[in-house]
Amino acid sequence: MAQSTPVGSSAPERHIGVLYPLRHRLFRALWLATVVSNIGTWMHDVSAAWLMTTLSSAPLLVALVTTAGSFPMFLLALPAGALADILDRRRLLLITQVWMLSSAALLGLLTIAGWTTPGVLLALTAILAAGAALNMPAWQAITPELVPHEEVPAAVSLGGVSFNLARAVGPALGGLLLAALGAGPVFLLRALSFAGIIYVLVGWQRMAKEPVFPRERMLSAIRAGVRYARHAPLLQTVLLRTFVFMIGASALWALLPLFASQHLGMGALEYGMLMGAIGVGALLGAVLLPLLRRSMSLDAMLNLSMLAFALAVAVCAAVKEFVVLLGVMGVVGTGWMVIMSTFNVGAQLTVPAWVRARALSLFLVMFMAGMALGSAAWGWVAGTAGIPVTLAISGGSIVLGILLTNRYPMREIPEAHVTPSLHWPLPDALRETARSHQLTE
Repeated sequence: MAQSTPVGSSAPERHIGVLYPLRHRLFRALWLATVVSNIGTWMHDVSAAWLMTTLSSAPLLVALVTTAGSFPMFLLALPAGALADILDRRRLLLITQVWMLSSAALLGLLTIAGWTTPGVLLALTAILAAGAALNMPAWQAITPELVPHEEVPAAVSLGGVSFNLARAVGPALGGLLLAALGAGPVFLLRALSFAGIIYVLVGWQRMAKEPVFPRERMLSAIRAGVRYARHAPLLQTVLLRTFVFMIGASALWALLPLFASQHLGMGALEYGMLMGAIGVGALLGAVLLPLLRRSMSLDAMLNLSMLAFALAVAVCAAVKEFVVLLGVMGVVGTGWMVIMSTFNVGAQLTVPAWVRARALSLFLVMFMAGMALGSAAWGWVAGTAGIPVTLAISGGSIVLGILLTNRYPMREIPEAHVTPSLHWPLPDALRETARSHQLTE
C-alpha cells in the first residue's frame, strides 16, 4: 500500500479544505473502512440500548448501558495512551480490532440463543468498550502519521464526518434491522464491520521510527504523561471544559432510548430515525466548521455551540411532535460536532508527538468520566423526577458549566515547538543525542 506524504514536510501556507486529506491513499482507505465500522457501531448502540428497554423499564438500568460503554474507557484510557506511545501502534490497533470483533460476535450469538440478560448485556458492553478504550488513543495518535501537520485539523474533522455520516445512516438502518431481525443479527453485523479496518491495517507498511531517547516503561510513561499535563495550561483547559460539558451532555445519550419508548411511545425505527437526525445535523456541523473557524474566535465558537446544544436538550422536554423532534435532534448533532471537533483538535495540537497519545488518553479519561458519572447520576434523577424534567435540568447544567468555565478560554493553538534547548544540565550521552537530533532537523 502506498505511503502517505511525510508528516512535517514544509509547504507554502494554503487553505486546507475539509476533504483535502483524502488525497492520501492510506488515510483514504482507513477513512472509508472507518465509515463502515462506525455504521456498525451505531447499529449496535441502537440495538443494545433498545434491547435493554425490552429487558427492563428501570431508568437507571437503561442509563447504565451508557455507563457500561464509558466507564472502561475511563479506567483504561491512560494505560492505553501509554501503550500507544511505547508500542507499535499498528500492532496494537490490530489486537484491539480483533478483540472488539470477538466481543460483538459473542454478544450476537448469546442474544440469538436467548441467553442475554441485563447483566450479560452490561458485561459484554463493558468488554467491548474496554477494547475500544485500548484502541482509541492509538487510533487518534496515528493521524499525524498519515497527513502533514497543516492538514491535521481537516483530518480530525473528517474523522468527525466519518463518525457522523455513520450516525446519519447507522441508527435508522439499525432500527430497521432491529425491527425486522432482532438484536442478535445486528450485533453479528457489528462484528463483521471491523473486517475492513483489519484488512487495511494488515496492509499498512508502517515505517518504524528509531526512538531519539530510550524507550519508556508503561508506568513511567503514564507518570510522564500526567506530569506533562500538570504543566500544560492549554491542555488543562481542554480537559477541564470537556469534563464539565460531558457531565451535562450525558443525560441525552443515556435517556434518549427510554424517552422515545416510554414518554413518546415510539418504536425502534423511530428511535433510530431520531439518532439519524443527530448524524445529519453533525454532517451540517462539519460543513459549517471551517466557516465558523474563520468568522469567530475558538472560544466564541465553542460557547455558542454548547449553548445551542443545551437549548436543544432542554426543548426536548417540552416537545412531542416527531417532526419537530427531528429538527431539534439536528441542532443537537450540529452542536455536538463543533464541540467535539474543537476539543479533539485542541488535545491533538497542544502537545508534542512523544506524548500525543497520552494527551489524547487524558482527553478520553475526562470525556468518559463525565459520560459515565453523568449517565448514572441522570438515570437516578430520572427515576425520581421523570425523564422530561431530567432533560430540562441537564440543559440548564450545561449553561451553568459554560459560565463556570468561561475563565478558562480556548485559544488558537500554535504548532508545538519541542526541540531540546540544551540550556539545562544533561548527562553527556543525553546531551550528545539531543544535539545530534537538532543537527538532523
